[in-house]
Amino acid sequence: MSDSYQAIFDAVRSKIGNVDAGEAIERSFRDMNIAHYFEMASAEARMAICSIQEEMTAPSAVYRPSISVDGNQWCALYGDDLQSGVAGFGDTPEQAMADFNKNWREPLRNSPSGLAKSV
Repeated sequence: MSDSYQAIFDAVRSKIGNVDAGEAIERSFRDMNIAHYFEMASAEARMAICSIQEEMTAPSAVYRPSISVDGNQWCALYGDDLQSGVAGFGDTPEQAMADFNKNWREPLRNSPSGLAKSV
């Protein structure tokens, strides 16, 4: 190091030599309220994980019904036909899958819980 740089280095080191770096970082984080941002990011990550888990466990994702066009709508069908399977219809494949998920959870109309629901 040249003599002029050494003098500058020594001057700077003498000014910051007594600084507690850990305390300075902690104070900066506290002043910036960094914990708040970490909590917000953590909450958003939890919501994203729940949303992904919900999507992955939906009946349309688990049972993977076949998708086809039926007339002027999309049809998501699990089973051999409409009478013995579960189906959902919609203007888009996404809407057909959403209708399929809803219908998957519905009881048969003539089952005891289906009759009770219609009354």
